[in-house]
Amino acid sequence: MRVVEAGQAAGVREISCADARIAVREALAELDRDPPSSEVRRLRDDALLVVSELTANALLHAGGVTHFSARLNGAELELTVGDGSTDVPRRQPVAPGLPGGHGWMVVQRLGSRVDVAVRPDGKTITVALALP
Repeated sequence: MRVVEAGQAAGVREISCADARIAVREALAELDRDPPSSEVRRLRDDALLVVSELTANALLHAGGVTHFSARLNGAELELTVGDGSTDVPRRQPVAPGLPGGHGWMVVQRLGSRVDVAVRPDGKTITVALALP
């Protein structure tokens, strides 16, 4: 199992979308071939989209990312994002012609498993994507 973390335990004070995307690429490094298979490219693209959505939402709506990890765990890539909000993610109304409102739906569609754990001091969202 390969684990790449960002956050206080990893010595990073603030976690950006870019930090999380770098961690995803590092976690997937052992799957890369030259050139990577189309299945690995699809997994990487899906994982980067999921982690961008989760970290951007944590930064915009939940006071920032408190911790992040990307781990190859058996037959899955597991992405975990923590933030300081106890609000459970939900689908937002979509305004015709305006951006936004699709992120949580995208995360749920791409993940083979999506778990939300709420604690008194925030929440952790874990999204699993099946490995090729």
